[in-house]
Amino acid sequence: MAAYNRRSRLITHGVARSPNRAMLRAVGFGDADFEKPIVGVANGHSTMNPCNAGIQVLADRAIAALGEAGAKPQVFGFPTVTDGIGMGTEGMKYSLVSREVIADSIETAVNGQCMDGVLCVGGCDKNMPGAMMAMARINVPGIFVYAGTIKPGFWKGQKLTIVSPFEAVGAFSAGKMSREDFDGIEKNACPSVGACGGQYTANTMSSSFEALGMSLLASSQLAAPDPEKADSAAVSARVLVEAVKNDLKPRDIITRKSIENAIALVMATGGSTNAVLHYLAIAAAAGVRWTIDDFERIRRKVPLLCNLKPFGPYVAVDFHAAGGVPQVLKMLLQADLVHGECMTITGKTLAEELKAVPAKPRSDQDVILPIDKPLHRQGPLAILKGNLAPEGCVAKIAGLKSTTITGPARVFDSEHECMEAILARRIKAGDVIVIRYEGPKGGPGMQEMLAPTSALIGQGLGESVGLLTDGRFSGGTWGMVVGHVAPEAYVGGNIALVKEGDSITIDAKKRLVQLNVAARELAKRRKKWKAPKPRYTRGLLAKYARLVSTASLGAITDSEA
Repeated sequence: MAAYNRRSRLITHGVARSPNRAMLRAVGFGDADFEKPIVGVANGHSTMNPCNAGIQVLADRAIAALGEAGAKPQVFGFPTVTDGIGMGTEGMKYSLVSREVIADSIETAVNGQCMDGVLCVGGCDKNMPGAMMAMARINVPGIFVYAGTIKPGFWKGQKLTIVSPFEAVGAFSAGKMSREDFDGIEKNACPSVGACGGQYTANTMSSSFEALGMSLLASSQLAAPDPEKADSAAVSARVLVEAVKNDLKPRDIITRKSIENAIALVMATGGSTNAVLHYLAIAAAAGVRWTIDDFERIRRKVPLLCNLKPFGPYVAVDFHAAGGVPQVLKMLLQADLVHGECMTITGKTLAEELKAVPAKPRSDQDVILPIDKPLHRQGPLAILKGNLAPEGCVAKIAGLKSTTITGPARVFDSEHECMEAILARRIKAGDVIVIRYEGPKGGPGMQEMLAPTSALIGQGLGESVGLLTDGRFSGGTWGMVVGHVAPEAYVGGNIALVKEGDSITIDAKKRLVQLNVAARELAKRRKKWKAPKPRYTRGLLAKYARLVSTASLGAITDSEA
């Protein structure tokens, strides 16, 4: 396989490379190994969270399979932050930041050690976009292996996910839930290792990577504890070795058309609003022209086909049993809504990979609906604009009876302030909550607002209260919510000028988010506005705040000057 040893041949030839070889002998290289491609295994294993706690088994299977296929695997780690644990705390500010740290870590290891390929294994939300950004940047053959989804929990016959305890907080605080049920939900929501079980951010990104062509088909919705998940890691490793042989690189796969495929899959499955941020970042890393308006272009033509949580009753393991991503992609392909000619990591086109998949979903299930009988005729992630968000913002409108609200602004300069008001029952039906100074720079880090949105759901206000923020939402969020408002408050976006009681309109049908205040009055307010002092002046969060772009460009830290 020496003919394919493009980058690591730096250490294989010439007297000058003898010290390099000596160091590698210390970690187990023999004479023959210097002619093999060095393939990194970026290992996100962590015992801190269920999302990543099952990864070591997958990494071990991948390592063994790489060796058997003729490569020399080398393992390194990357950090992970789990949103479900950090939610509602200062720790949550590190969540989106960790995406950049992961990308930088993988880039550093692969380029710093001149690896020929990389297999990334990750579970929690930011593992996936961070790894994909890195693979797109370094552009050596790569594949992503998802750690797998958690199995659903149960309490008194009710199917649970990680969102269930957050919603229980609101219900319990409103006197709508007993202590027995509150405790029972908390103790039973997470019964196994694996990432959050609904079509939240982790499962959104992992399933979209199948459509992108950078993960194996049918691999993303497997349950983390099941043997077939580890089997897929081994198959992925063997596929990657072939990609190294054939010099099939990420930028051969990640193209404008393949990103369109990925976003079509996100829309059809009812995926997370975070996919907007992450695919803007992935496209930038791959050098692909892609804007926030492209999401709306795809949304308008792709129907919502899957009845998954947070708005539906089903979870990822149900989706997999019903046919999963391959089934949805085949339906979209038949309807000319994805590009079948796009290359995948297997060396086959998407159409070739889908050849044996039935054209229609099975009639004995209602997880995946026929394309002529969708849940909605258009996708659920709408891009809204208006004087509150001239650069755009994102609303998830699936499952809502009404997608329009006009009401008085209830203004909070942090998530914490808002949560206190919700739990104190100071928010009423018809209000429009504004949570600001939680954007990429202002937070910093765009905290997810799962705690307040879930509390509203638990209090029965999910569809009667609007909420908009320059922060983000969890993939588990649903309701009349609008996130990623840009420009953010910290840089003087109009969201910073909203006053308590101002009239605000959110209208997803018109794709409008509007502060109903005269331009002359806003100009007066702007003259009086002053940028707040940064919340952090040293360390990672301060550095991130200085570097990060606006959300409408993906909140990335390596923008071109």
